[in-house]
Amino acid sequence: MHDKKIAIIGLGYVGLPLAAAFATKFKVIGFDINSKRVDELKKGVDDTLEVSEDQLKSVLVNDFDKKGLSLTDNLQDIADAQIYIVTVPTPIDKHKIPDLTPLYKASESVGKVLKKGDIVIYESTVFPGATEEECVPILERTSGLKFNKDFYAGYSPERINPGDKEHTVTKILKVTSGSTPEIAEEIDQLYKSIITAGTHKASSIKVAEAAKVIENSQRDINIAFVNELSKIFRLLDIDTLEVLEAAGTKWNFLPFRPGLVGGHCIGIDPYYLAHKAKEYDYNPEIILAGRRLNDSMGQFVAQETVKMMLKKGLNVKDANVLVLGITFKENCPDIRNSRAIDVVRELQDYQMHVDVFDPWASPEEVKEEYDLDLISDIKNIDKKYDAVLAVVAHNEFKNLDLKKYTHDKALIYDVKGIYPKEQSDLRL
Repeated sequence: MHDKKIAIIGLGYVGLPLAAAFATKFKVIGFDINSKRVDELKKGVDDTLEVSEDQLKSVLVNDFDKKGLSLTDNLQDIADAQIYIVTVPTPIDKHKIPDLTPLYKASESVGKVLKKGDIVIYESTVFPGATEEECVPILERTSGLKFNKDFYAGYSPERINPGDKEHTVTKILKVTSGSTPEIAEEIDQLYKSIITAGTHKASSIKVAEAAKVIENSQRDINIAFVNELSKIFRLLDIDTLEVLEAAGTKWNFLPFRPGLVGGHCIGIDPYYLAHKAKEYDYNPEIILAGRRLNDSMGQFVAQETVKMMLKKGLNVKDANVLVLGITFKENCPDIRNSRAIDVVRELQDYQMHVDVFDPWASPEEVKEEYDLDLISDIKNIDKKYDAVLAVVAHNEFKNLDLKKYTHDKALIYDVKGIYPKEQSDLRL
């Protein structure tokens, strides 16, 4: 098996860690259409911070026929691989409908170099049936080969948790599947060779696809529940985090906390399952209700900010507000589908002047994605804010003395509960 050459299609948060892991035992070619990304990786620089410079340089090679990781943006460089693993993003469009464009394009690219006996494995999050109903026909049409006769397919859902340095790719149990029993076993053994946590071979590709899409849907619903509790307890003048702490003393209580739900998984995957359900004339009420509630939290945070400012006698219009955090989660540079932007936009709608500071986010990416100019260094701030909102729990924020940036009557809203209760006016 170790004489197989593996091509990883897409070198982002999922593809690069996977490529680096496989490269310790296989000949691996990492392919990405972003030539800038490829050039940076060749220098050992990963701006997603998922793979360290030392780890990356330890597996990099400049020879496509040697064990290790070689990198390219040239499709022909992956033409002699036997296994293709697709790890491209699967976003939603502005109507919250699955956008499979990256998956379609990746399938077309693989189809152009596909040969008899090759295996194509998808890791991108999709709805059940997408691999065989959406991707395989593209592979057949582009390659001229016949599925399960000339080439084979598999699905092994990614479980990368951006920013998590404990649960890395090899330490997370991997679900695998294949288009025939023999291929399913080969794919399972392939992943077993690098996944120290072990594997679970699903009975079919559809089962593996469904397993992935419900993982994050389940988390989304659970977070929606505690977000709704937060809204209720605010009306009852009860501290939500204190309630959760008390309830958490029961052995089987699930420790979810309220917050903004974004990112490329939890805030998106439920729409993939809902989309497929609607094709069968079923309206997934709980899944979509959870999505609606979680998507409303940015507006809720902003409205609660306004209410408390008015109670404190602060002017809302032209108020100066500092928002701490723009990434979708703590200690991670990923700004995709960040819901912190909802808070910023809502505050701006109240005609407030909003500054944003985030030491993890790329100023260039934030400018391009959200048209926001980040504060480069919080130490250089020389004005006093009317309100500070900590919306992301970066470690760098936990020791900030917020009094340095506020006047005496200013509002402190600790959305993530990272400060002692007495240091803030509001907690979610």
